[in-house]
Amino acid sequence: MADKTSPASGWPKIQGDFHVGDEKSAVAVITVGSHLDEQAVCDAGAAICGSCKTENLGLEKIVANIIANPNIRFIITCGTEVKGHLSGQCLQALHKNGVEGGKIVGAEGAIPFIENLTEDAIKRFQEQVEIVDIMETEDLEVIKAKINELTAKDPGNLPKEPIVVEVKDDSAGGADAGESGEEAEMTAEVALITARMKVIQQSVTNIGLQNRFYAGVYSGKIEGLMIGLIMSFVILGFLLMG
Repeated sequence: MADKTSPASGWPKIQGDFHVGDEKSAVAVITVGSHLDEQAVCDAGAAICGSCKTENLGLEKIVANIIANPNIRFIITCGTEVKGHLSGQCLQALHKNGVEGGKIVGAEGAIPFIENLTEDAIKRFQEQVEIVDIMETEDLEVIKAKINELTAKDPGNLPKEPIVVEVKDDSAGGADAGESGEEAEMTAEVALITARMKVIQQSVTNIGLQNRFYAGVYSGKIEGLMIGLIMSFVILGFLLMG
């Protein structure tokens, strides 16, 4: 029998739009943009099952809940993709490539920016689980069969302590979460505008850093010239005195 451990106290740690099953199960199911019979999926043996409509906060919640439970070793992605956000593809990119400069490498969604996950949390996510992609599948029997297949391959819990991370939800009823923690999908147009604002903000930050660098270089040159001039006068004085 596969070894099992206890997840972090109070698991799942992050509120969201999902149902919870057996916390000792090796399988989590993400229905991406579809709302299926999540309780039936959990009854079939999943540890947790829910949708994910955004490629930033939504993914952060998934990762936070997964790494807080070392028993979960597989994530099934199923259901339909979310237009504009492409949260299913972004989840796979996060697992495969990680994050660089706050952005998921290789993500094709409009705003794939990660703010609440540390590098260690992302590495743990990559190490702990395997993603099994059956995207565009909404057939419960197919999903249940895949759960059974993966349960039979259960390698046991990852022999490491649960990791608890805080996901700060600043939306407060805005674009990413509703009153019950359910994500509200932004339109593709709004998502595109938000993404462009993020890019502009990053560009402004980079320009500021470059200006500070060049100012430092210029200041260093002036200081160097002054020191050289003073040293020249000192040497000249010694020569005249000699």
